[in-house]
Amino acid sequence: MPAFAGNETPVTTEKTNNDAHAQQLVNRLKEIRDMDKSDLTSSERRALRKEVKEMKKEVKRDSKGIYLSVGAIIIIILLLILLL
Repeated sequence: MPAFAGNETPVTTEKTNNDAHAQQLVNRLKEIRDMDKSDLTSSERRALRKEVKEMKKEVKRDSKGIYLSVGAIIIIILLLILLL
């Protein structure tokens, strides 16, 4: 009888945590978008803009993708053609 059979721990992945956090950010952005901003003072509007900018920075920081520009793709294709 294995000693570890009864000791199961739930496995949480970082992706599910990131998905939940991303969903919270999206919900907050929807709230901000649907707000009636005509009643707000200029300092409140500035605070909302700052909050949205911070959210965008956080989303960019959390995304783990590689982005290539069109120029970089053309150079890569040309290099592959020349080398092959």
